[in-house]
Amino acid sequence: MKEKIASFVWQHLLLLISLNLMTLGVALCVRSQLGSSVISSLPFVFSLAGATGRVPAWTIGGYTILMNFVFVVCQILILRKNFDPWQLFQLLIGFIFGWLIDLNMSLTAGLACRTLAAQLIVQFAGCTVMGIGIAFEIRCGSVTMPGEGISIALSRATRRPFAKVKIAVDTTLVLLAIAGCYFFFGSWQKNVVGIGTLFAMVYVGLVVKFISPHLGWFDRILSHRPGFRRYLVGLARFIYRRDEPRP
Repeated sequence: MKEKIASFVWQHLLLLISLNLMTLGVALCVRSQLGSSVISSLPFVFSLAGATGRVPAWTIGGYTILMNFVFVVCQILILRKNFDPWQLFQLLIGFIFGWLIDLNMSLTAGLACRTLAAQLIVQFAGCTVMGIGIAFEIRCGSVTMPGEGISIALSRATRRPFAKVKIAVDTTLVLLAIAGCYFFFGSWQKNVVGIGTLFAMVYVGLVVKFISPHLGWFDRILSHRPGFRRYLVGLARFIYRRDEPRP
């Protein structure tokens, strides 16, 4: 039992690192001003609209948390009794993901892209880091991210291939972001949905596809950390004994 707890903690510590890489990539894409990533395009629009007072003045991370909550609710409505209660853990993952976006947005606040070359470099770096983070996150094998979960639910309900449904969901998010730009600002905001967004839609997937076959070392870290596990088991034993009733 204690070994399973130690493995669970280690697995989700690595998941936290993976999410941090993903959100760092999101932040870099936003800072490039060439277009945000797909998953952050709609929250980005609402955060900019919030600065004008048209909607609540939340951050990109705040609106990402709300979007992830909506994704989970939609999964429940689509799958109904077939929804796995364990997937409610997506709510926590979605919250952490949004919080980490805001953290990395703060950490990259001083990053200014004043030239096209700088914008291209930052966008490329952001998409690369995001792809690496996604590859790690998939390897961690925890619950599905809400953005992926809604695609899986739709795929099961419509009996269509996941890849096609995922493309449809991503395209819908981008179109909603564009519609939001026109609704709130009366024009297309290319710093929200731009050439960088289209680049991210293609390149991030290529990074994941390229790096995934070379993650044997990550699998070994994930599955075999005896020293770390001994430490966690010892810590769990100490806490357990401390909480035992005294004679």
